[in-house]
Amino acid sequence: MTEILKINPADNVVVAIQAQHKGSQIEVDGQCITLQEDVPAGHKIAIRDLAKGENVIKYGFPIGHAIEDKKAGSWMNEHNIHTNLAGLLSYEYHPKNVELNIPQEDRTFMGYRRSDGQVGVRNEIWIIPTVGCVNGIVNAIADRLRQETGAEGVDGIFAFPHNYGCSQLGDDHENTKKILRDMVRGDMERHPRGGAIVGVGLGGENNQPDIFEAFCGDYRKDRVKFIVSQKIEGDEVEYGLKIARELYALARTDKREAVPLSELRVGLKCGGSDGFSGITANPLLGVFSDYLVAQGGTTVLTEVPEMFGAETILMDRCANQQLFSETVSLINNFKDYFLSHGEPVGENPSPGNKAGGISTLEDKALGCTQKCGTSLVRGVMPYGERLQVKGLNLLSAPGNDLVASTALASCGCHIVLFTTGRGTPFGTYVPTMKIATNSQLAANKPGWIDFNAGVIAEGEDMQQVARRFTDYIIEVASGKLVNNEKNGYHEIAIFKTGVTL
Repeated sequence: MTEILKINPADNVVVAIQAQHKGSQIEVDGQCITLQEDVPAGHKIAIRDLAKGENVIKYGFPIGHAIEDKKAGSWMNEHNIHTNLAGLLSYEYHPKNVELNIPQEDRTFMGYRRSDGQVGVRNEIWIIPTVGCVNGIVNAIADRLRQETGAEGVDGIFAFPHNYGCSQLGDDHENTKKILRDMVRGDMERHPRGGAIVGVGLGGENNQPDIFEAFCGDYRKDRVKFIVSQKIEGDEVEYGLKIARELYALARTDKREAVPLSELRVGLKCGGSDGFSGITANPLLGVFSDYLVAQGGTTVLTEVPEMFGAETILMDRCANQQLFSETVSLINNFKDYFLSHGEPVGENPSPGNKAGGISTLEDKALGCTQKCGTSLVRGVMPYGERLQVKGLNLLSAPGNDLVASTALASCGCHIVLFTTGRGTPFGTYVPTMKIATNSQLAANKPGWIDFNAGVIAEGEDMQQVARRFTDYIIEVASGKLVNNEKNGYHEIAIFKTGVTL
């Protein structure tokens, strides 16, 4: 196994693949460098003297500047590197010609073909509250239906409690309505994963059940039913359970069939990133993303604040001027969100990121954006909206893991691919596959991690790993459970930006 890695020929730092010790020597570009201090695995080492104010280069791009003079062999971290990011920027479009040159393989997965032609990868019963006040009711309905049926003949029975739907104003209220709409209407039109859905309201909330039902527009009324608890005489749980039983009987008649891989829609996400993320797991997702796009499928990149510092890479890959303009708005609107709350746009990474070897937001962003490979950007979506075009899409959502993953599911992604160097157990309402950036995490948390990309840093060929990874994703799309599903971890989180009454 190599001990250090120089990612790009232009870099003036290398990454320690294994922990390095003070006084030891590393060889870079034919030059022997003596380490000035101990350096943990995943962290950066200066390979030449750096002057105060000089840019630190990683991935071939600046990730910030040195805040003091540093000698070659120094440990470069958050204590001696500062971000170059500031406020809103003007951008110019420099389109790049992208050719994937990936052959069409005509692969399939076993999915659920719905009556409108849409495809799902799971067939489940969902109990969804329109307001947090009825969380206890939806949990009770789901629990009792599971006890009665054992979920036989379906892929699961789940409630999705949340804290919203009342005392919200403006964008917050709209965000809640959109995410819940995307779940409710999604059984067939927007998110064809749910086999049947019971929507449960209270009656006096901001998100009025009757108004919300109308907001959902056209939906399969044989597979989606609404109840308003305050209008029910007697036991609302028993009433809801009766409806859920009827929907369960319908859903269990659905069967899997072979579906072209071009129908698959996959979300790209990272959380608890470390210094290995941009070397192993994120580039692996990039290889897969390019492959799926080449097969006619769809991938979605989100976490807009974690694009800051690498956004021009995405902008130059926009398929046309209009998409470039939409991407500029995507970036600057989120920067304005930070600035309007008195927060700097570069207030990132997290303590876990720093401990893992990520020093600045640019460092994080240049690793993050590798998840979407090299494909052209074909679509840009506001938060809460759904996919309209195939290929690589960008989606507006924050970096928060639960909120961003929920947004990916709600825009229509069948699976969320989640890279992590620190580990996390959660799952949103679609299979949320955890890909470890390092083998130690995979070994320590087998109940969390579904796939180990750390072997790439240990010398396994990227293309070989990508082939195994693709095969595994197809298995998951065909019904194989990932760890969040095995553990029963299914949650939603909705983006909140404003005032609560």
